[in-house]
Amino acid sequence: MALLILLRHGESEWNLQNRFTGWVDVDLSEKGKKEAEEAGKKLKDIPIHKAYTSILKRAIFTLDIAMKAAGKNGVPTSRDQALNERHYGELQGLNKAETAKKFGEEQVHIWRRSYDVAPPGGESLKDTAARTLPYFRKYVLADLKQGKNVILAAHGNSLRSIVMDLEKLTKEQVLELNIPTGVPMVYELDKNLNIVSKKTL
Repeated sequence: MALLILLRHGESEWNLQNRFTGWVDVDLSEKGKKEAEEAGKKLKDIPIHKAYTSILKRAIFTLDIAMKAAGKNGVPTSRDQALNERHYGELQGLNKAETAKKFGEEQVHIWRRSYDVAPPGGESLKDTAARTLPYFRKYVLADLKQGKNVILAAHGNSLRSIVMDLEKLTKEQVLELNIPTGVPMVYELDKNLNIVSKKTL
């Protein structure tokens, strides 16, 4: 048995401002830092052997704050842009309400929630999965197979692509999937990496 803990970063400054963030390297808000700390406190009693995160500081800081709050400093950590948030292309930095006025609410909803329609110059969820999942399978699943408990701190869409794969969700089901900031999701996996149980802390 091994545990996989998925943790979306705490609220960022741009989440707070309702802006498309993507690969723009924005910091956590004060609320986001508190969310990361609370997440860490919930992980105190869980042994963690390996950590993974993206190269964006909102995920890195969330992991650092959470691990410190959990009393788990010194866990080996890998960072890779394969786990970065979906790239929002020309929408990055734009306020979501203003973007809806500019392009129409329906179009923006399609860009945000569809599986395979990318915003101009950006990535769809399908594109995000195409870089996130090979990395996840090569490194994270290999650790889990060895019985290691792993925490992965990343982003709404990189985590959605992982959950879609883990839970074998359809393209339609994943559209309804929302991953809240700063809430640890814990999967217990058997030696064949099948899900035995799932809970949010």
